[in-house]
Amino acid sequence: MEKVLFYFDPRCPWCYQASRWARRLEALGEIELDWALYCLEVANLPEGADPVPLGETARSATALRAAAAIGRKENSKAIGRFYRALGDRVWETSEPAKDRDLAVAESVEAAGFDRSLFTEALADPQTWLDVLEQHRHLVVDKGGIGLPTLVLDGGAGPAIFGPVLSQLPDDEDAVKIWRHLSWLARYDNFFELKRHRTEQPNLPGWRVQPSKLTFGSRPWLPPVPDRPEPSARPAPA
Repeated sequence: MEKVLFYFDPRCPWCYQASRWARRLEALGEIELDWALYCLEVANLPEGADPVPLGETARSATALRAAAAIGRKENSKAIGRFYRALGDRVWETSEPAKDRDLAVAESVEAAGFDRSLFTEALADPQTWLDVLEQHRHLVVDKGGIGLPTLVLDGGAGPAIFGPVLSQLPDDEDAVKIWRHLSWLARYDNFFELKRHRTEQPNLPGWRVQPSKLTFGSRPWLPPVPDRPEPSARPAPA
């Protein structure tokens, strides 16, 4: 079974949709997942800017720092439990959590930890440094370019950006996507394949006004308009 390290920022809906696909692959016995942290706001800093202050201001900072504390206390699989619980509150509900930090604290508890771990994570500067080190490792050591990113061989192998999925595929397609993607990741002569997005991620939490999103405005890229529904044709006379 292939071991896969999945890098995420909880404010990215495309990343969360890919995580649902990856979890399904794990349930089907195709892969074994571990989890690692990346911050989109750090990635978008001007060259040479200091990322340390973002530990207090980035939209996903409290969630990422809580995840780092969970990983230190247990392991990266516990981070995965936390990410799933947070995704339930942020992306898989038509009424996303209004209070971001409360959603994070509740998700810490849902992952099997005392809620006080959230407060401890924010009081410890090392948690943000842990996030930055994981982010740096993907960018510098693995050549990561964004999210979602999968790193094969449990983090020791090649990294590949994607997949970017709008719909959660059925089991047959989920496995096909994985087998094609993992083959491409290991093919050293392959670098990029991309096309225009024609659909938004099919997640209830995405289909709300931007002001109601738990992590604020639309992350990463402007929203792509949904495909228009085909108009009903009048019945023949």
